[in-house]
Amino acid sequence: MRRLALITAATLSLTAPALAQDAETTPEEPGNERSLMEEGARMFLEGILRDMEPALRDLEGMAGEIEPALREFAQEMGPAFAELMAKVDDLSNYEMPEMLPNGDIIIRRKEPLEPESPEEPELDIEPGEEIEI
Repeated sequence: MRRLALITAATLSLTAPALAQDAETTPEEPGNERSLMEEGARMFLEGILRDMEPALRDLEGMAGEIEPALREFAQEMGPAFAELMAKVDDLSNYEMPEMLPNGDIIIRRKEPLEPESPEEPELDIEPGEEIEI
């Protein structure tokens, strides 16, 4: 939706200079090739806008239908996504995802972390004392 809006805005901004030309200047004047190009571009962009108008209206209607579901999804998944991002830290520390032959997808760190040494539980055992298992 945003991409389409940006394309439309860019198209309209390109047609403005062509529409702003003087009324006395006609594309047929000799040495006025730029005006011919501007006129051609204007006609081309107007045609695109005319053809895209129904699709834009449909897209706008579809966006209105999808909006409540997207808001609900964001409310439900927002906290889980924040928790995931806290675990992942910076995405630049990871390689691109890779698919293994069995279908698993792995994402490797660029520089592996040092393995955490497991803390050994402190035992209050005297030397020579027996331990029940």
